[in-house]
Amino acid sequence: MNSRHSLLIAISIFFALVMALMPLPISFEPYRPDWVLMVLMYWSLAVPHRLNIGTAWVVGLLMDLASGSPLGVNSLTYSVCIFITASNFQKIRNFSLWQQSILIALFLTLYHLMQFWLNHFLMGVYFSPHYMWPVLTGMICWWWIFLILRKYRRHFRIR
Repeated sequence: MNSRHSLLIAISIFFALVMALMPLPISFEPYRPDWVLMVLMYWSLAVPHRLNIGTAWVVGLLMDLASGSPLGVNSLTYSVCIFITASNFQKIRNFSLWQQSILIALFLTLYHLMQFWLNHFLMGVYFSPHYMWPVLTGMICWWWIFLILRKYRRHFRIR
């Protein structure tokens, strides 16, 4: 049973990786939500004993390799965000969905600011306000991600 549940979680993370790497029209690219991080945050809230910081680190390395970003940037930022969500999962679970989406927006803001900071030191990237658009779209998409993954978790009885 444990390996079956882990496989089902891995399948959802794989689909999030596909969504994150799927090409979009250039006008929509700045608004792309952070699918992988939001799916990781959902699983760390729903079943924190199944998804941990090590999983976030490995998925971040896969994202770094697939997207061509400097190795370790996504790993570190995913790990920090998952550490915060996993250590506070009991509090966050009790919030309503709109309160959770505001918290997710704060975590996504932390993610983007850490990613900017690391990219600034590694590659000399400068801050632009459009860099924060995925926070807003991620906050809006959290409702659907939460509801779809909860239905997925209940259907397959992932515990």
